[in-house]
Amino acid sequence: MNRYLPVARQHFLAALASTSVVVKAISALVVLLYLLSWAVNTPYALGVTPGYLFPPNFWVWTLVTHGVVEQHVWGVAANVGTVMACGRLLEPLWGALELLIFFAVVNVSAGLLAGFSYLLTYVATFDLDFLFAVRVHGAAGFLGGVLVALKQTMGDTTVLRVPQVRLKAAPALVLLFLALLRLSGLLDSSAPLASYSYGALSGWVYLRFYQRHSRGRGDMSDHFAFASFFPEAVQPAVGLLAGLVHSALVKMKVCRKMVKRYDVGAPSSITISLPGTDPQDAERRRQLALKALNERLKRVEDQSAWPSMDDEEDDDDDEVRTDTQPLLPGGREPSSTPRTHPESSIISFEDAPSRS
Repeated sequence: MNRYLPVARQHFLAALASTSVVVKAISALVVLLYLLSWAVNTPYALGVTPGYLFPPNFWVWTLVTHGVVEQHVWGVAANVGTVMACGRLLEPLWGALELLIFFAVVNVSAGLLAGFSYLLTYVATFDLDFLFAVRVHGAAGFLGGVLVALKQTMGDTTVLRVPQVRLKAAPALVLLFLALLRLSGLLDSSAPLASYSYGALSGWVYLRFYQRHSRGRGDMSDHFAFASFFPEAVQPAVGLLAGLVHSALVKMKVCRKMVKRYDVGAPSSITISLPGTDPQDAERRRQLALKALNERLKRVEDQSAWPSMDDEEDDDDDEVRTDTQPLLPGGREPSSTPRTHPESSIISFEDAPSRS
């Protein structure tokens, strides 16, 4: 085990060195706050406590800081790993600034929604533990947002071959896994489950309706619809319910309508494009196709050192032309007299017997 640690450390440092300043800064902040937690109760001071988030206390800074607060080594590893994976897979498509905006939007939204849900739970149960004993912190919220973003950009990627699991199913599988951990008692609090759920939801809302890119805002494609996160058996019912909610939000001016554009001047048939469709997925597919083409060209170049088969093919063609030459009248073959123009394909009948 010890002999693999230097290799893992080397790969980790190499991956961290290739990331942007945003990823390095977030990772360093996570490690720094973890070290600080040995002396200070950082979840209390920097994590979201529902009773302190809302008036009269109004600890709003915890909405920004709760996503980088960890108390355990495995939490630090999960947090830094999530940020680095986002930097390696999403930052090349979005850019460092958009990655930072996504990080802030998901964490603030997850903390706010989780705190509000615990406040409603207190109103229903009058249990003060839901206000002051709950600490929402850690990477669960941002993990949910990152998995939703990966479903959008590379959902067809296979994560496991046996059984076959694609990346587009990862958000639902992780949610199920956290729910099972909570039901079995391995999670002592429901805060990670709530944070992950609201992080995934807020990440989807931002990417679906609000993210700015070269072709407008959002991604209104069918493969990124809300119903696509559920099993196929319940997708029609979920799609109907999501459509009703979307219509209500459109009337409240919270979301916008899905508008289709028709290009009647196209050389072929009419093409339909959605204003929220991001060309990043098409660019990723072009890069994969270019990579496959380069690999094929490399294989062709490696085979170029083999003997050429052109001469053998020419000899075969000559043999075919000789064998398929038609017989002269009377059943005899043409004379073997050399021709003056070997290029010509005209057959001379000078030696052929005359007809009676």
